[in-house]
Amino acid sequence: MAEPEPPSASTSDDDGATTTTGPEQLCPVCWTSFTRIGRQLYCTDKCRKTAWTRRRTPPALAPPVPPARPRRDVTIYACQTCGQRYHAQQWCPDCNQPCTRIGLGGPCPHCDEPVAIADLLDPQALP
Repeated sequence: MAEPEPPSASTSDDDGATTTTGPEQLCPVCWTSFTRIGRQLYCTDKCRKTAWTRRRTPPALAPPVPPARPRRDVTIYACQTCGQRYHAQQWCPDCNQPCTRIGLGGPCPHCDEPVAIADLLDPQALP
């Protein structure tokens, strides 16, 4: 019977991946170049701890998005043929033609005619 070989100087935990130095790489936290030693992923303990904290913290909640509303209800349209303006109506009933959008607006509180916000603003004051 052959004699068993003496145990080697290295143990099973002491493999080449944990004891050798590797090529330079970038730290994924601070993006500095460092020489990798063993299984090292980060350049310093501070970067390692920062990465652990980032992995463990829950993501910030996004602000709630308001529900979508139809824009047609607050839009003023004008017929290109007869020039008549309409509030929330895209077709001219007299000409049976599609209207062009003037802009946001509503009925005038005094005369109840459709008025666009752009009509009320001074064009010289706009940037």
